[in-house]
Amino acid sequence: MDKVNDNIETVSKWVDILTEFAITYGFQILGAIVFLLFGLWVANWIGNRLINVMLGRNIDVTLSQFIGSAIKLILVALLIIITLGNFGVSIAPLIALAGAVTFGATLALQGPISNFGAGVAIILTRPFVVGNVITVRGVSGVVDKITLGMTFLTGEDGEQIAVPNKEIVGQVIVNSMEMRIVESNFCIAIDEDALRVIDLIEAAIKKVTEGESPHPPQVGIQDFTYGGVVIGVRAWVPGLQYFEDRYDINRAVYTTLKENGIALMQIGNSSLALPKLNDGNGPSTPPPVL
Repeated sequence: MDKVNDNIETVSKWVDILTEFAITYGFQILGAIVFLLFGLWVANWIGNRLINVMLGRNIDVTLSQFIGSAIKLILVALLIIITLGNFGVSIAPLIALAGAVTFGATLALQGPISNFGAGVAIILTRPFVVGNVITVRGVSGVVDKITLGMTFLTGEDGEQIAVPNKEIVGQVIVNSMEMRIVESNFCIAIDEDALRVIDLIEAAIKKVTEGESPHPPQVGIQDFTYGGVVIGVRAWVPGLQYFEDRYDINRAVYTTLKENGIALMQIGNSSLALPKLNDGNGPSTPPPVL
C-alpha cells in the first residue's frame, strides 16, 4: 500500500512539474514552433522566387538553382539562431562545436568534400551548361544535371552517366555544345571527276542531316595520294544521335558512289614511276611498273 502511495506521489510530482513547465514555457514553445515554420516557408518562398527571377533573365539554370539553394540555407541558419536565442540558448558554444565537427568531418570526408568544391567551381566558372554535349575522362554525353557532388550525363543509348566533379575539374573538357561533328574520308580513282563527286556526296549528306543541323555539311578535296584523290567529309549532327547519323551518312555516301558508278581507288591498281635506266651502252630503257 505504501509503495502504491509513493508511486502516486511521484506521478503527482511529475504532473505538477510538467504542468508548471507547460504554463511557463508552453506559449513560448508554441510561438517558437510557429515562428520556425513560418520562417521556413518564407525562406523557401524567397529562394524559389529568386530562382524564377534569374531564370526569367536567362541566367543559367544550374547557377540559378545554386544561388537559390544557398540563400535558403543562409536564411534557415539565421532562423535557427534566432529561435534558439529566444529560449536563452547561448550561440557561442554551438558555433565552436560546429567548427570542431566541421574540421573532423573535413578530414574524414575529403573525397566528397573535394567533389563539392569542384562542383562549386564548375557552377561558377561554367565550362559547360545543361544541354551541352561534353567529353571528359573518355566518356561523353549530354549534360542533364549538375549538382555539387556529381555531373550527370545522358549517353546516346539513354544511359545515365554520373561523373564525380573532382574528376572533371583540371581535366581536358571537349564541349561540343549541342552538336558533334562526323568526320570521314575516302579515296576515289585519279581519273574520276572529283568536283562531280563532291556535289553528289554533299547533296546526299544534306538529305540525311536536313532539319537537324543549322550548319551545312562540308565536302571537299582533303588530300592527294598516288593514283587517287582523297575526299573529306564533315557534317554536324545532334550529340544524342551521333552514331545513328554517322552510320546513315556513311550509308548515303556508299549508296551514292555505287549508284553513280564512281570507283574507289584500289591499292593494287596504283603505280609508281621510277627513273629511266641507262647502262651506258645505248638509249635509256623504260623502268618496270611496280
